[in-house]
Amino acid sequence: MDGTASLAGRVALVTGGASGLGRATAFALADGGAHVAIADIDDAGSEETRARVAAAGGSADAVALDVTDDESRRRVVAELFDRHGDAFDVLVNVAGIDRPGYVTDIDLADYRQVQAVNCEGPVFLTSEFVKRVQHLPAGRTADVVHVVSLSAITSGSGAIAYNGSKAAFRQATKCIQRELREKATVLPDGTERPFPCRVQSVIPAAMDTPMMEQWGIPEHLMMPPATVAGMVRTLLTLDASSFVPELVIVPRLEPNFPR
Repeated sequence: MDGTASLAGRVALVTGGASGLGRATAFALADGGAHVAIADIDDAGSEETRARVAAAGGSADAVALDVTDDESRRRVVAELFDRHGDAFDVLVNVAGIDRPGYVTDIDLADYRQVQAVNCEGPVFLTSEFVKRVQHLPAGRTADVVHVVSLSAITSGSGAIAYNGSKAAFRQATKCIQRELREKATVLPDGTERPFPCRVQSVIPAAMDTPMMEQWGIPEHLMMPPATVAGMVRTLLTLDASSFVPELVIVPRLEPNFPR
């Protein structure tokens, strides 16, 4: 563990932690000193991530979470606050799925599942988290990072469900950011302070993850997940007075970035 960009003393919930960017994010945050709750519906994958974090000297545990299920979201958030108290002050929404389909043959169940995982789930998980951290002591700021996608900005054939869900998630994130910037917390002495939670987002282009294998994108046009995970950690360690609404990350040869 190199100790760079310290997150020591903080507990972070990372969704989609069984593989891909979620796993890379768990590594990056644990490397920064955080205790990471690795959440996924893939229990074996989460446990593998936990074991690899531990082998590298980090602190983590595996958590069963279905981001599409309200009871599961509430349970995980409540359990982490019960176990860690105010130290649980980081949420990184990474979990995402893709179900290709053209307008002539798109499957309704697949479409709804993509929307549930990529937009509805993280929005309501964020809601549960934000309600809990709104009473953090003065001087403390919790953090949420949403992993959106360049697909929220661009468009592509056969990607109606994914692109649509990420565009919706991007807009929902903007709404959440505005609400929290406008919402002041009234202290016992009657003074106000900024809402004690910062919501930032990253918008990465294609990454070399299992989800992308179905698209056959050349390797040189994809980024390693660790690159994006490192930027997530950077956002979490910014001074609390700073705020990055969107951080777009693309490889230098990205062909679809709007110019």
